[in-house]
Amino acid sequence: MEVENRFITIKEYVQGSPSESDLEVRKGSVVLKVEEGSNDVVVKNIYVSIDPYQINRMKKLSPSQSAINFATRLVPGQGIDAYGIGKVVASANPDFEKDDTVVGLLGWEEYSVVRSAFFLRKIDSTEFPLSYHAGLLGLSGLTAYAGFYNVCKPKKGEKVFVSAASGSVGNVVGQLAKLFGCYVVGCAGSKKKVFSGRNRHIF
Repeated sequence: MEVENRFITIKEYVQGSPSESDLEVRKGSVVLKVEEGSNDVVVKNIYVSIDPYQINRMKKLSPSQSAINFATRLVPGQGIDAYGIGKVVASANPDFEKDDTVVGLLGWEEYSVVRSAFFLRKIDSTEFPLSYHAGLLGLSGLTAYAGFYNVCKPKKGEKVFVSAASGSVGNVVGQLAKLFGCYVVGCAGSKKKVFSGRNRHIF
C-alpha cells in the first residue's frame, strides 16, 4: 500500500538564523510494506526533535558538519533526518514488530523508512510521556548527564556555570547540578531566554 508522505526540507542553504520562509513542506510517497530480508522498518512518526545542531546542517559550510557524523550538511529539497518517536507500521527486522513504539533517527516527515535499525530502539515503558524520549530521555538528556557526571565530575557545594542554559542540554545540566547540591549560574543569549512563564528564572 502506497500513501502520501509529507516532509519538511530547506529551500536553499541558510545564512544566519533560519526562518519559516527558509523551509517548505513537500510531498512524496512511501510504501507501507517491506521486503523480506531487507531489514527495513517503516515508522509512522509521532514526535520529532528540533535541535539547535540542525541550524549548522542547514548552512552550506559549518565546522560541525565534519566533526559530528550525524550533523552532516543537508541537501535542499531532501528530507531532514532527526531524532524522533514513532509507531512501527511494517518491519522486516526481527527486533521490531508492527505497533512497536520506537525512538531513534527518523525524520521531519510523516513516515520514515529506517534502512539500518542500528539507531533505533523499542520503548517498552509507559512511565513517562512519549515526548520525553525526544528530549530529557533522549540525546539531550544523555548528553547533559554524561557531560555533568562523567566529564565535569562535580562535588557537592561547588559552583557550576552553565553556558547556553536555556538550551535542551544546558537546561538539564542546570537541573542536575541543583539536585546534586551545587550552586548553579547559567547564561543565555537574551533576556527572553532567561525568563519564562511568570517571570521565572531558568533554574
